[in-house]
Amino acid sequence: MRIHDTPEEAAFRAEARAWLEAHARRRTGTAADWSRGPGHTPDAERAYHERCRAWQATLFDGGWAGIAWPRAYGGRGGSAAEEILFAEELAAFDATSGFLSSTIALVGPALMHFGSDAQRRHHLPRLLRGDDVWCQLFSEPDAGSDLAALRTRARREPGGGFVVRGQKLWTTSAQYCDLGLLLARTRTDVPKHAGITCLIVDMRAPGVDVRPLVTSTGGHHFNEVFFDDVHVPADAVVGDLDGGWAVARTTLAHESVMIGSSTAGARGVAELAALARAAGLGDDPRVRDALARSWIDERILDLFRLRMHAALRAGRTPDLDGSVMKVFWAESRAARDSLGLDLLGSPAGLCDGPDAPGNGRWQGAFLDFPMGTIGGGTCEVHRNGIAERVLGLPRDPRADRDVPFDTLGETRRGAQP
Repeated sequence: MRIHDTPEEAAFRAEARAWLEAHARRRTGTAADWSRGPGHTPDAERAYHERCRAWQATLFDGGWAGIAWPRAYGGRGGSAAEEILFAEELAAFDATSGFLSSTIALVGPALMHFGSDAQRRHHLPRLLRGDDVWCQLFSEPDAGSDLAALRTRARREPGGGFVVRGQKLWTTSAQYCDLGLLLARTRTDVPKHAGITCLIVDMRAPGVDVRPLVTSTGGHHFNEVFFDDVHVPADAVVGDLDGGWAVARTTLAHESVMIGSSTAGARGVAELAALARAAGLGDDPRVRDALARSWIDERILDLFRLRMHAALRAGRTPDLDGSVMKVFWAESRAARDSLGLDLLGSPAGLCDGPDAPGNGRWQGAFLDFPMGTIGGGTCEVHRNGIAERVLGLPRDPRADRDVPFDTLGETRRGAQP
C-alpha cells in the first residue's frame, strides 16, 4: 500500500530509484542477499558490519544520507516525506546500513537537540557517513525497565572532566563502535531522575572493556561494557550537567518510533503460506485461522506506517504513539515466528543453521524474538507509557519518585532512609 505521490514526489522517487539502480543490486529475497544479515560467527558479523559501514558512506557521498538533516551537518536538507520515499525505494534493493541506521536515528536527534555547536559540527557529519560508529550506553544489570535507577558513576575531577566507573548491559554492536552516548550518575543527593548526566565516551579509551554476549542463536549482537576509571573530558557533556534525563527521553522516544515504523510491513505471511502448503496443511482450518491472524497483523502494521507517513508528508506531527507501534510489532512478530516453527514440524523445526529447512530462518527468528519484546524497552514498560500518555490514566504509585538517590540506595540495602 502506498500513498499517491504528488508530481514533485514522483520526480524525487524516480531520481532515487535511478541512483539505487546504479549503486545497488535488486533484492532477490533469498539467503544470497547480504542485506539479510550476518552469520553466527564473529568474522561473519564483522564482515557484515563493514559492508553496512561502506554502504552508509556510499549513501553519504551520493547525497542520500540524512535526507531530512540540515546541510550544515552533512544532510540533504530535504523533508521527512522525501526520507520516506527513499526508504520505500531502498526496500527493493540488496543494501542496508544495518545497525548504523539505528544509531544514526537515535544519536543524531540527541546531538541536534542538546549538543553544543562544536559537538554538532564535529560529530554529526562523521556519524552520518559512518566514519564514527556509535552505541547507546543506557541499560544496566539493575537499570533496564527502570532506567533512572542506573548506578554507573561519573565523578567530577578537580581540573575538569569526569572519571567513569560502572557497567552497562545489552549494548548493541559495542564491539564495533568508536563512540558511545553514555548515561551516568553525577549526583546522588537528588531524586534519581535529576542526578544523571549524558556524556560522549571514547569506546577505545583506557579502562573501557567490551565483552560480547553470545545469544541462543550463536550471535554476538549484544555486549556488556565495563568502565574502570575511564577519563572523559568536560566538553563531552551533552546537554546540561545533571540534565541527562531529558536527553534520554528524547533518545528513547525516537527509538520506539524507529522500531515500530522501520519494521512495519515486514513480509512474513507469504513465506508462512508457502510453508503451510509444503507441509500439506493449506486446508487445515486451524492453520488457515493462524495465517489469517498473521495477515491481519501485517495489514495493521502497514496501516500504522501509512498513518505515520501521511502525517509526516503533510508536515504534521504524527498522532500515532510510537509505543503502540513498538508493542504491536513485537508481539505480532513473536506470534508469526512461532507459527513458522510450528509449520516446519518435527524434526525439521528442531534443526538450525544453513542446512536446515529455509536456511534456519524460522528457527533463528523464533529464538531471537525475545529481543523484540525487550529491546528498546520492554512491552510492559511501553504499555505503562501508553496508559499514561495516550489514555491519560494516573501513574502508578512510586515510593522512590522524589527520594534522593543515596537514600534510595540505603533503603534497597535494608537500612532505614
